[in-house]
Amino acid sequence: MPTNLLRSILKRFTVSWKRRTALSFCFVAISGRKTAHTFPEIALALVLLPWLWTAAGAQAVSFPEFGSAIPGHMDVTYLDLARMVIPGLAGNSNGFYRGGLPIEMRHIEGPDGGGSPPETSGLSNAGVLAIKAGGKDRLAMLYDLGDSPDSAEGYAVLALYDITDKPKLLDAVNVALDRGTYFREPGKLSVGPNDDIVITMSAHFNSSQNYAITPLIMVRDDKFQLIDMIFTFDENLCAYSRKQDVAFQTIADGQPYAAVKVIVTDATVLNGESCDDQPPKPEAHAISVTYHWDKKTLHYVKDSDALDKLAGENAKRF
Repeated sequence: MPTNLLRSILKRFTVSWKRRTALSFCFVAISGRKTAHTFPEIALALVLLPWLWTAAGAQAVSFPEFGSAIPGHMDVTYLDLARMVIPGLAGNSNGFYRGGLPIEMRHIEGPDGGGSPPETSGLSNAGVLAIKAGGKDRLAMLYDLGDSPDSAEGYAVLALYDITDKPKLLDAVNVALDRGTYFREPGKLSVGPNDDIVITMSAHFNSSQNYAITPLIMVRDDKFQLIDMIFTFDENLCAYSRKQDVAFQTIADGQPYAAVKVIVTDATVLNGESCDDQPPKPEAHAISVTYHWDKKTLHYVKDSDALDKLAGENAKRF
C-alpha cells in the first residue's frame, strides 16, 4: 500500500491517542519504512485498519466528499468552501485535489509560529466539524496541505465559516505544529450553551515513538484564539511501553465560559520481554491542569504549570 494512501487514511480519523498509536504501527508496518516486521505483524496491521475505521466513524467530525452539497445549500459544495481558502483547487480522476497557494493567514501560535505554505496544495479530503460560537452555528474545516518548504511542521488550515445564509469565510489560521494535523477526539468541547472549543492535534511518529501536540482553540468574535497546547510523548521500547493519554472535562464555574480540565495519564507498562536494560517499575499517575476564564484578560488562564513541566521532561527523552 503506497505511503501517500496511508497518509490519506490517517487523515480520516478523529484521533484518540490509543488509536493513534495503533495507526502509527499500521502505517510503519505497511508503508515499508526501515523497520523489520514479520508477516504476522503486517497481517495484524491490515486487520486493525478496518476496526479503527469503524471505531472512529461515529464521531462529531465528518469527511464528506468535496463535491457534495453543504447543509442547507443544495447549490454550494464543500469544494466551494475550500476554494475560499485555496483558490483554484480542483480535483482529478483519482479524487485528489490540487491548488496553488492558500490565502494569507496567521499561525495560531502568533507571528513567530509556523512556516510557509507549499506552493502547490494537495489533499483528498478535509475534516468538517459543526460548532457553536457566540450562540451562532458555525462550520469548522481542517485542511492538511502537506509539507512546508521551510519548516518541519507542515501546513494545515483551520477555517471558520458562516453557512446560515450565503456561505462566508470568517477566519483561517495555520494550526500545524508537527508533520500531520487532525481534529483530535472528541473534536470539540462545549463550554456553555452557546460556545464550543475546538481540539486539533499535530503529530509525527516512527517505529517506537509518537510525538503529539494538542492545541485547545476557542472562537471569540468569529476569530480563533489559542487557549494552550499540550505536549505528549509515547514510547514502545524493548521491555516496556510508556503512554501519555489525554482526557478533557468541562466544569461550570459561573463564568461566561466553563472551566476546562485537562488530564494526562502517564503510564508505564511492562511487556514481558527479556532485555539488556533494567526496565522501570510499572506505574501510572495523572497530571492535570484546569483552565479558568479570566474576565479581565479575556483569556483562559491555567491554574498550574504541571503540563509545562511534563513537556520539559518529555523533551529530555526525545
